[in-house]
Amino acid sequence: MTKNIFDVANSLGLSEDEFEPYGKDKGKIVYNKEFKKRGKLILVTAITPTKAGEGKTTCSIALADGLAGLNKKVCLALREPSLGPVFGIKGGATGGGKVSIVPSEDINLHFTGDMHALTSANNLICAIIDNHIFQGNELNIDPNRVVFKRCMDMNDRALRVITVAQGKNNGVVREDGFNITVATELMAVLCLCNDKEDFINRLNAITVAYNYDGEPIKVKDLRITNAVMKLMKDALKPNLVQTLYGTPAIVHGGPFAN
Repeated sequence: MTKNIFDVANSLGLSEDEFEPYGKDKGKIVYNKEFKKRGKLILVTAITPTKAGEGKTTCSIALADGLAGLNKKVCLALREPSLGPVFGIKGGATGGGKVSIVPSEDINLHFTGDMHALTSANNLICAIIDNHIFQGNELNIDPNRVVFKRCMDMNDRALRVITVAQGKNNGVVREDGFNITVATELMAVLCLCNDKEDFINRLNAITVAYNYDGEPIKVKDLRITNAVMKLMKDALKPNLVQTLYGTPAIVHGGPFAN
């Protein structure tokens, strides 16, 4: 029942310039400012899952396939799974049985590399902050008021609260910790932005620390926006896959708010 990914892209009216394949079964949509909002949005906000685990994801997939079965032009939109919960009790986020998006294993694991890119961008900011403090601290950053944490896409309780920069030549010792990638402010910015310019504006506005006078230090103050954007270049493009019945599915961004 599944289709060639190019046929899935064509069913959404995407031209060759608006779609970049990642193998035979997934790809990325290249943003075009000429895209118009022609459809109606159906938002599945919350549901109490059954003991078997049916919830928002399976409901959304089934609804999309049902509408497609009625010959409605439809595109499903789901969050991207986080690697950590895939290996925990929660499991993956691609549905189950006949109500699934494919390629399920790829989507649940490394997919198109968005999580890796965002993790790298987040940790680049953290590394720059600590290096800035070590190299003279021109911005007068208070090491005890650095609020931007490192991240990784894994459930690892032992790294939630840690001490960094131990040793004489490794910077200023301070308490830090790791968030899961999908709970970072950078992920929230990715999911809220409308386009590349909007992402840059939101990125630059992120408060990463406070100086000794209590004034906020923003990403823009670190002058690393271009470096972060190099890492995020492809992650800004939405991922396109399909359901088991060939219904187009956009799977992009994974905002955790809990």
